[in-house]
Amino acid sequence: MVSTAHEAPKTTLNGHGLVRAQAKSVRVCHLGKYYPPAPGGIEHHVQTLARAQASLGATVNVLCVNHADRHGRDMTWRRYGSTPTVHERDGDIRLTRVGRSACIAKFDLCPDLLGELARIDEEGLDVFHLHAPNPTMLLALAAVRPSTPIFITHHSDIIRQRYLKYLIRPFEHMVYRRAAQIGQTSPEYLAGSDMLRHYESRVQSLPLGVDLSGYLKPNLAAQRHARLLREKHGQPLWLAVGRCVYYKGLHTAVRALPLVPGTLLIIGNGPLEGELRKLSVQLGVADRVKWISYASEDELCGAYHAATALWFPSTARSEGFGLVQVEAMASGCPVINTDIAGSGVPWVSPHEETGLTIEVDDFQGLAKAARRLLDEPDLRQRLAANARDRACEEFDHLLMGMRSIDMYLKMGRPSASPGPVPTRVLQPVNLQVGANKVTPSVPEPHLTLAR
Repeated sequence: MVSTAHEAPKTTLNGHGLVRAQAKSVRVCHLGKYYPPAPGGIEHHVQTLARAQASLGATVNVLCVNHADRHGRDMTWRRYGSTPTVHERDGDIRLTRVGRSACIAKFDLCPDLLGELARIDEEGLDVFHLHAPNPTMLLALAAVRPSTPIFITHHSDIIRQRYLKYLIRPFEHMVYRRAAQIGQTSPEYLAGSDMLRHYESRVQSLPLGVDLSGYLKPNLAAQRHARLLREKHGQPLWLAVGRCVYYKGLHTAVRALPLVPGTLLIIGNGPLEGELRKLSVQLGVADRVKWISYASEDELCGAYHAATALWFPSTARSEGFGLVQVEAMASGCPVINTDIAGSGVPWVSPHEETGLTIEVDDFQGLAKAARRLLDEPDLRQRLAANARDRACEEFDHLLMGMRSIDMYLKMGRPSASPGPVPTRVLQPVNLQVGANKVTPSVPEPHLTLAR
C-alpha cells in the first residue's frame, strides 16, 4: 500500500498557451465504438483524449454507437438489443450516440449512422479521428467516403475473430489507404502488425494518456474506499481490472492465486465471468476471489491505492497498450504484466523499472513475481516510485492532447490514397518532449484549407 501523503511528481507542460492558440484552429470528430458510461479501455481513452483536446481549445465532436436502451440498460452484449439515437454534450464536447437495431459478429447495425457521418462531414471539419479496430465505423467511412482527412489510432489488430478479420480486410485497406496519418499506441506495435506494415511510412507513435491528477492525489472519497478495502480484505490485496474476455488472461490470475496468500479483487464483467467463477471453485479459492462488476472513478482509484500490485496477465496482441497500467502506475501501484510479443503492454510498464514482466499464460511466474513483492519490500517501494515518475513523464492526458493536435497539424496528402483527397495544410507545432516537459516552438497561429 502506497501512502496517499506521498508528494506527487509534477508534470510540467511548458508552452501550454501556445498549443492552446493552435488548437483553437482545429475541428475534430472522434469515431469511437461506444462512449462512457459504457465500459472499456478504448471508450475511456476516447473520452480522455476528447476532453484534453477540448481543454486545449479545439472544437471536438464524438460520433459513436449508443450502448444503452431507452431505460438505460446496457445492450453491449445483447445481439438483438436496440437503442435510440441521442444527441448530448459532455462539457464542451458535442456527442452523438447513434442507435443500433442489432449486433452481429461485433458489427453494430445502425440505421442512422451513414446519415449522421455525412452530416458531420458536411458541417466542416479538419479531421475525422477513427479509433480502430472498429468494424462499424470502418464500414461507414468506406461507404460515405468523407471529404474530411482521416487520422487513425490503431489500438490493436483484429486477432481472434478470423472470419471478421478477413471479411472486413478489403474495407480496412480502403480506409487506411485514405488515412493521412496513422497513430500506433506504442513504438513496439508496428513490428508485429501485418496491417500497419503496409502503411509504415505514415505510422507514428501516439501513446495513450490519462488524467493523472486523481490517481496522484486521491480525493477523500477515494482514500475512504482504499481504507475500506484494506479493512475488508486485508493484505496482500491483488487487483485485476478489465473485462472478462479471452485476451485479458484472467484465468492466469485465478490459477496463480492458490500459490500466494491474500485476496484477488477483480473489477470488471463480461462473457467469461461464469467460467472464471467455476475455475475459482475448482481450485478451492472462490472465497479469496472478490468480484465487482462496476466501480466508480473514486472506487477504482481507491482500489489502486489499496492494492499490493495490479495483476495484468493479458495473453494476446488484442491488448495493445493497457490503460489500467498507467492508472495503477500513477497511484504508486506496481504492475505485473506479460511479455506479449509485438504489443505495447511491456513497454508501458517496463520489467524491473515500474513493475515485473512474466511470460504469457505463466501462472507460476505470476505467483513468483507476486511473492517477490512480498519478500522484497524495497523492490516494491522502488517500483512504485518509478511507476509514478514514468506515468507523469510519458502518459499525462494533456501531453497526449498536445501530441495529437501536433500530428493533426502536420498531416499532409497520403501518398497511397486512391484519387484526390482533400487536405488541410495547418501550421505545425514542433513539440520537444523530454522528461516532464513539452516545449512547443511555433510561429503565430495559421490555418489554410487546401481543397
